[in-house]
Amino acid sequence: GVDFRSFLLSLVGIYLPSYSLIGALEWKTLGMVDGGSNIVEANWESVSSILQMSGMIAGSALCQTFHTREGCLKAACNLVQCGITNMCVIGGDGSLTGANLFRKEWSGLPEELAKNGHIEKEAVQRYAYLNVVGMVGSIDNDFCAQSHQRTFFLEVLGQHCGYLALVSVLACGADWVFLPESPPEEGWEEQMCVKLSKNRARKKRLNIIIVAEGAIDTQNKPITSEKIKELDTCMTILGHVILASRMGAEVVIALGNHAVRLPLMECVQMTQDVQKAMDERRFQDAVRLQGKSFVGNLNTYKRLAIKLPDDQIPKTNCNVAVINVGPPAAGMNAAVRSAVRVGIAHGHRMLAIYDGFDGFAKGQIKEIGWTDVGGWTGQGGSILGTKRILPGKYLEEITTQMRMHSINALLIIDGFEAYLGLLELSAAWEKHEEFCVPMVMVPTTVSNNMPGSDFSIGADTALNTITDTCDRIKQSASGTKSHVFIIETMGGYCGYLANMGGLAAGAHAAYIFKEPFNIRDLQSNVEHLTEKMKTTIQRGLVLRNESCSENYTTDFIYQLYSEEGVFGCRKNVLGHMQQGGAPSPFDRNFGTKISARTVEWITTKLKEAWGRGKKFTTDDSVCVLGISKRNIIFQPVAELKKETDFEHRIPKEQGWLKLRPLMKILAKYKASYDVSDLGQLEHVQPWSV
Repeated sequence: GVDFRSFLLSLVGIYLPSYSLIGALEWKTLGMVDGGSNIVEANWESVSSILQMSGMIAGSALCQTFHTREGCLKAACNLVQCGITNMCVIGGDGSLTGANLFRKEWSGLPEELAKNGHIEKEAVQRYAYLNVVGMVGSIDNDFCAQSHQRTFFLEVLGQHCGYLALVSVLACGADWVFLPESPPEEGWEEQMCVKLSKNRARKKRLNIIIVAEGAIDTQNKPITSEKIKELDTCMTILGHVILASRMGAEVVIALGNHAVRLPLMECVQMTQDVQKAMDERRFQDAVRLQGKSFVGNLNTYKRLAIKLPDDQIPKTNCNVAVINVGPPAAGMNAAVRSAVRVGIAHGHRMLAIYDGFDGFAKGQIKEIGWTDVGGWTGQGGSILGTKRILPGKYLEEITTQMRMHSINALLIIDGFEAYLGLLELSAAWEKHEEFCVPMVMVPTTVSNNMPGSDFSIGADTALNTITDTCDRIKQSASGTKSHVFIIETMGGYCGYLANMGGLAAGAHAAYIFKEPFNIRDLQSNVEHLTEKMKTTIQRGLVLRNESCSENYTTDFIYQLYSEEGVFGCRKNVLGHMQQGGAPSPFDRNFGTKISARTVEWITTKLKEAWGRGKKFTTDDSVCVLGISKRNIIFQPVAELKKETDFEHRIPKEQGWLKLRPLMKILAKYKASYDVSDLGQLEHVQPWSV
C-alpha cells in the first residue's frame, strides 16, 4: 500500500525517494523558492476529506523569481535540504513547462550550490538527478483534450487554446464559435448575422455564440466579445468563474477508462508548436497539432451547427429511424439530436419512433427535422419516450411498420434492453426480411453494464449525482463526531456506480456483486473504521450496490455498523435521483460524438448497397458502437453474446474492476495495485484533419 501513497498525495505533494516522508509544497513554485514552512510533511490524515474541495489545497502562485538562475538555485537548495529528488507537478502549460526546464537545469544546480557552500559536497552525487512526473491540471486543456465546461453565451478562458470553447459548443448546441486554431473566413460577420437571422426566422429565441480567449481572424487580428457585441448579441465573459467549478467524477475517468503515459518534453513541445503555427498563420497545422480529440470535435461541430440549403444536400432516398428503449439516461437526447442532424446532412430522411418498441408496433412514427431537435442537448430524460418492452411479441406489427415507412436502417439508443432487442430483431431475419437492414446501438445507461463498451452515456451524470450527494451527506455531519453513512446506489448487478462513486467521494468501502463478501469482511471493515475513528478522521462513508448480496442488505449492514456503538450510523438509498437531472458536459459531448459516428457507419453501409437491393444478413450489419481502451469500435452483437452474463445483465469481463484495490489503498488497507497493463510509453502524434 505504501507504494501508492504517491497516487493519493500527488494532489498536494511530492513523493520522496525514501518512501518515508511525503511533503506538500505550499503556493507552488513560490513555496519551493521560499522554502521553510512552505514545504511541510503531509500524512494520511492531512489529505482526508479534501476530495470535495475546490481550488488548490496546497495553494498556487505565480513566481517570477523562479524564472531566474537565482530562483532556481534557491528552489534546488530547499529540495536538497528536504531530501527531495522526485517531483509530481500538477498544473497547466506554464507549470509543466517550468518543471521541464527546471529538470533540464538541475544537473548543474547541486554543483553550484556546493561550490557556494550551501550544501555539502557529498550531496552533489546523491542529488545528481531530478525525476519529474507531470499531471495535467488545467481548464485550458491544451495537453490532454479531455476537459469539459458548461456555457451560456460567453468568452471562454483558454489563452491561445480553443478546446474549452469547442467542447462547450457541442455541450450546449451553440450557433457559432470563434477559435484561435481555426479562424473564420473573410466576411464572417455577414455570414454569422445571416445565420442568426435564419434561426430567429425559425422562431428560435436564443442564439448562443462562444468566443475563445485569443480568437483571431485569418489576418491574426483579435476577435473579441466587444467586437461581436457591436454586430448583434449580449455579452458575458466567464473569466475566472470557471476556476470555481468543483472537481466531479471525471477525475477518476480518463476517456476509455485508460490513462496514457506520454513524455513530458514532447507534450510541452507540442503545445509550443501549436502557438508557433498560429503565429505563422498555419491554422490547418494548428488544428492538426491539437490532436485527435480536437479534430474530431471540430468536424462534429461543423456538421451539426450549420445546415446547408436543401437544394445543396444530395438526397439518398433512405429512411433512418431512431428509437429509445429501456430506462432513461441523461445524454440520450443529445445523442438523438446528433443522429438526426448528421443523418439530414447526409441526405437521409430521419424518422423518430416514440415510446420504444411499444410505440413502434403502434405506428407512433414521425419524420423529425433539423429544427425539431434544437435545444435537446441539455435536457435530461427521453424526449422521444422510452419503455422496457422488448420487440419479441410485436414482431409482426413492427414488420408492418418497417414496410409502411420503408425504414432502411435502425438506430437504437439505450442500455441492456436495447441490446436484447437487437438480438431479437436479428434472430428474426429468416422470417421477416424487413429486419435485414443495418441496425446499430448506442450504449446509454446509468448502470454502465453494456457488453462491448467500457463506458455508457449517462453513467457520468449518475456518478456526478452520487458524488455530489455523498459530499452533501458528509457535510450534514459537519461539527459532529464519529458518523458513518451507508449509501445504496443503483446499477442492478453491475457495481460500477458504487465502485467509481466511492472512489470519487472518498468512501471507506464499496460492496459490489462481482466481489463476493461475507460476514468476516464486514466485521473487518467495522474494526478498521473503529480504529480510524480514534484519529482525527471522524466520518466514514460506505457504498453498497443495490444487488451486491441477497442477504447482506442495506438494512443489515446499517444495523451491523450501528451495533458497534463506537460511531453513529445513518443510511440513505439514493434511488432514481441517479437517473434524473440535466446531463453532464461529458455525457452531452460523448453522446453527440458517438451518435454521429453511428450515422456515419449507417451511411457507409447503405452506400455499399445502393442500386443493388442488398439485404443485410451478416453479423457485422447489427452492431454495438462502444468505447474500448480509448478506441471507438463497432462490435457485432452476435460476437458479444459469448461475452455476456445474461442472468445478471452484465459483461463477463469488466475493466473497471482493476480499480478495486485502489479504493482499499486509499482507505488505508493493505493492498496491491495491478500495474501490469499500463503499457509502454506512448508518443505524441499530430492528427490528420
